[in-house]
Amino acid sequence: MKIGIIRCQQTEDICPGTTDFVTVANQKGAFAGLGECTVMGFVSCGGCPGKRAVHRAEELRERGAEAIALASCITKGNPIGFPCPNREMMLAAIKRKLGPDFMVLEHTH
Repeated sequence: MKIGIIRCQQTEDICPGTTDFVTVANQKGAFAGLGECTVMGFVSCGGCPGKRAVHRAEELRERGAEAIALASCITKGNPIGFPCPNREMMLAAIKRKLGPDFMVLEHTH
């Protein structure tokens, strides 16, 4: 399965995303039970309040993503300990745009 990951723009200068890639490769976290997955795109939300994440999710799908995952920096606040205050709104907008049959994972690890 081809995965597109959307990360927090505010953490991209301190986190290279390596845990996300390892988690996907080892079929752990949100990817457990999905079979073999590969990351086909790794983009930021576009900055607060995350409105660009919707278009970026759509673009990832257009380019071959079979699922979109919000990185754990958005959901759990890794590594800065501050989850995104716009997470629920961003998640709902992405799901609404991509439709009910498209897989959206709410975290990575």
